[in-house]
Amino acid sequence: MNGQRHAQRSAPRQVHACTTEPAWVRWVLLSLALGFLFLFLVLPLATVFAEGLRKGVEAYLDAFHEPDAWAAIRLTLITAAIAVPLNLVFGVAAAWAIAKFDFRGKAFLTTLVDLPFSVSPVVAGLIYVLIFGAQGWLGPWLAAHDIQVIFAVPGIVLATVFVTFPFIARELIPLMQAQGTEEEQAAIVLGATGWQTFWYVTLPNIKWGLIYGVILCNARAMGEFGAVSVVSGHIRGYTNTMPLHVEILYNEYQSVAAFAVASLLTLLALLTLVIKSIVEWLETKDPQPASERATEPAYLHGLLT
Repeated sequence: MNGQRHAQRSAPRQVHACTTEPAWVRWVLLSLALGFLFLFLVLPLATVFAEGLRKGVEAYLDAFHEPDAWAAIRLTLITAAIAVPLNLVFGVAAAWAIAKFDFRGKAFLTTLVDLPFSVSPVVAGLIYVLIFGAQGWLGPWLAAHDIQVIFAVPGIVLATVFVTFPFIARELIPLMQAQGTEEEQAAIVLGATGWQTFWYVTLPNIKWGLIYGVILCNARAMGEFGAVSVVSGHIRGYTNTMPLHVEILYNEYQSVAAFAVASLLTLLALLTLVIKSIVEWLETKDPQPASERATEPAYLHGLLT
């Protein structure tokens, strides 16, 4: 069976025409799509770099010599470094529970996973202010114990986790559902423990989707503005992330510095796209998925012994 699937994967693909429209129709549609991308994507991105370099490279680099700029960059990286691993653990656990088990409340859990997609980030920030603010539900208790959440780093991390936690889970749920549970059951029958089943069967099966979800989650964590803006308090050098720092600089008519920092965010976004493309290319070059090897009795027997 594995040999047949491998042969199917390695066989050359037959390309067939999907449409019967005339060539001019295809060219018109392609031109419209490319024109739209250029007008609303390429041109704005080019404008960011052009404005940042408008007064020369020296003025561009001066924007990063400010302590507030470095504080914003450092806080952005710290927030992403905390939020992404947390969402990684939650995403794998939620996807495993939803895709592999049937239980009461499964549909409700799926709805909760999708909730940040439908709730405005500003509303999410206000929710945390209502809970952890000075006049919030837990505000008096936090103040009595000298714990600050709102207008501090913990509030920024919480808001970022809220708006980014669906990315990994939503990437893994359909993947795990399509794969079913036969491979895990075969591993258990062959004597694997729960951890061995996850590490040697499930994880290789979902590795590309997991990497893809982590990339998207990290990109959103670094670029989040709405929820973070509500809970941060805009304290320069302390609670400003890079998007908030760009807003402050622009409002103070420091356009070159604002676009310089914005260009760094743009570079991070472009780097994310490059990494995403590399992951997709590596996935297509994988000659035999690790999940197919993991269900072969000889392979699993060697791991367990």
